[in-house]
Amino acid sequence: MLQYYRIVRLYDGVMIMNYKERVTASPDIMLGKPVIKGTRITVEIILRKLSEGMAVDELITAYPHIQKEDIMACLSYSAEVISREEILAS
Repeated sequence: MLQYYRIVRLYDGVMIMNYKERVTASPDIMLGKPVIKGTRITVEIILRKLSEGMAVDELITAYPHIQKEDIMACLSYSAEVISREEILAS
């Protein structure tokens, strides 16, 4: 099975991130939207909060069940989804 790894720069160094270890989707949880494993926190809400200017540390305070690596995994997952997007000429 092919594994996807992305290098994600963190504040305190560089680590290899496999978003599949931290992001999952199941029809039984949040109608199948991708979520941080073990939570009902969707990738979408993390992206929305970041786009509204919320800092990573503020997200961790607001959602104490998650870690910085979970947020980075959401970004990595989103980049993977977008990279597979195809535009059809109309």
